[in-house]
Amino acid sequence: MTTREEFDKIVYSYAANINGLEEENKYLKETVDNLKQEIERYRKKPLLVCKVKELHGESALVKLPNGNEFLVGLAAEALGVTAGDTVLAEQKNLTILQKISTPKRFEVEKFVIMEKPDVTWQNIGGLKDQERELREVIELPLLKPDLFRKVGIHPPKGVLLYGPPGTGKTLLAKAVAASTHSTFIEIVGSELVQKFIGEGAKMVKEVFDLAREKAPSVIFIDEIDSLAATRLEVGTSGEREVQRTFMQLLAEIDGFKALGNVKIIGCTNRRDILDPAITRPGRLDRLIYVPHPDASGRLEIISIHTANMNLDKEVDLKSLVALLDHFSGAEIKAVCTEAGYFAIRRNKTKVTMDDFEESVTKVKAEKRMESDEYKEMFG
Repeated sequence: MTTREEFDKIVYSYAANINGLEEENKYLKETVDNLKQEIERYRKKPLLVCKVKELHGESALVKLPNGNEFLVGLAAEALGVTAGDTVLAEQKNLTILQKISTPKRFEVEKFVIMEKPDVTWQNIGGLKDQERELREVIELPLLKPDLFRKVGIHPPKGVLLYGPPGTGKTLLAKAVAASTHSTFIEIVGSELVQKFIGEGAKMVKEVFDLAREKAPSVIFIDEIDSLAATRLEVGTSGEREVQRTFMQLLAEIDGFKALGNVKIIGCTNRRDILDPAITRPGRLDRLIYVPHPDASGRLEIISIHTANMNLDKEVDLKSLVALLDHFSGAEIKAVCTEAGYFAIRRNKTKVTMDDFEESVTKVKAEKRMESDEYKEMFG
């Protein structure tokens, strides 16, 4: 009996070993197959991406990325290609093998901020006149184009927002883009100035092509003075390149190619140095000055920024507005933020009038310090 049990154990052991070997053999076969497939991928010859320019029977004139052109044959599976298609061709004899689809991409997309803004007109205070003008020039033509056709006039192509820093110029541009459900393309003027000749002009052209593709759209050029400053007769090669880029911008705004549902908003703190060519009628037609807010405007702005703050019942915003004379919208926002910090430092959950008064004093001191540094630097 004992011998029978030992025999069964030996048979069971051998069967287990055989199963283990079969599993290992299966795994090794899969590994070998994967390695063979990998080797085959490495052995495949690379294919060239070409552009078909013209068709000549069963041959085609293709253009390579380096600019060379060749007359090549068509494989049987590639007989349906047409002029303008992007195709794959063998590297050796350039026979066209198949057509491929290439999504349209713009190189300039790496340099611009493209978004659908969520800023509304309710987020902006103290700029009712500027809001009305901007709506007339940008929003109305995009939402009610039939109205302009009936009247028989062409709406302005763009506006220039100018004024001191921090007064809400960018907010106005974002709000009008949001109200028209437009794509907001934001770019800084200095980014359009490139190192190599012609690159800046190419970027300007691509920005407007991208805007037409995503229309209705709003192109917002911040710090436009870095690109559109008054042109000089004599200058360095760098200045001449800036001028070439600027001339391309002028041509895109008021050239042969219609802008359609594309509007331009320029923004600057230095209107005095702008070239007259950019602000003439037909380009940036409407010039909108965005000043520091008056007393009622300051009250609107501080009400917006304190709407979600936990204020003590003693806080009187009207008396606080009197302390904010000559403050910009950005500085009023800074006052609210600093008041919140003062409350946090005292381990309080409510912001008091004392916190606001201390924050006003702090922001005024920072303004005075900046002014003194400026005087020391430039006299």
